[in-house]
Amino acid sequence: MERMLKDRIAIVTGSGRGIGRATALLFAREGARVVVSDLDAAPAKETVEDIRENGGEAIACVGDVTAPGFAEGLVKAALDKWGSLHIIVNNAGFTWDNLVHKMSDEQWDKILDVHLNAPFRIIRAATPLFVDAAKKEMENGGRAVARKIINISSIAGVSGNLGQANYSSAKAGVIGLTKTMCKEWARYNVQSNCVAFGFIDTRLTQDREKGISVEAAGHKIAVGVPEKVRQGFIQMIPMGRPGTPEEAANALLFFASPLSDYVSGQLLVVGGGFSM
Repeated sequence: MERMLKDRIAIVTGSGRGIGRATALLFAREGARVVVSDLDAAPAKETVEDIRENGGEAIACVGDVTAPGFAEGLVKAALDKWGSLHIIVNNAGFTWDNLVHKMSDEQWDKILDVHLNAPFRIIRAATPLFVDAAKKEMENGGRAVARKIINISSIAGVSGNLGQANYSSAKAGVIGLTKTMCKEWARYNVQSNCVAFGFIDTRLTQDREKGISVEAAGHKIAVGVPEKVRQGFIQMIPMGRPGTPEEAANALLFFASPLSDYVSGQLLVVGGGFSM
């Protein structure tokens, strides 16, 4: 059977760990050439090496997706290496929780920057490789190649979540961005869709007492969930367990593949039966 992403070129942000890593590995197995983007060099390199060891093609693009010029550099990396781009997965992010009356402007701004502003900038930077390329294809008498925007939201972006005004707002905003891109770029055969994840087993959902942290905005930010809260979330999942990064990646593969060539502007909730 032919691989679903044969000859496709994909950018996956936040692909050094978790859902992003699982997605990059899956896309590569399905034939995609992958730009592995991550804040940290070591996990990005590991993902690239794993892809290459299994016969795939990948390069790393290390840096902060919110940094000035990073979006343009990320798209340029795909162009310089392979001359094109077909799939964008805006996955990078982290949480920095606090109750509204305790949340600083910095906490608010940084989370909106990474989860909403960065996807917008990356999509905008891809205009020449999505819109301009499609125009040339149509001018030559054919239909434009299907290209894909896949934005990552969260159940928190649909229903809100205690202590996550910043994260919930950003994830709600990315749904609006997704639906707008569907309307603006549909005529260029670009499908824009969004996946809202529930409780997926990554470092962001581990027991906070394990001391896992991320370096961002000049801070060492503790991530994870207090164990009692974590168990409460799990009990709310009809399937009775968190999802795996690999299960999460499967949903992204659908939106990246030809199976979704007539599906756009949609929000898919991947939450083990959890509904809002």
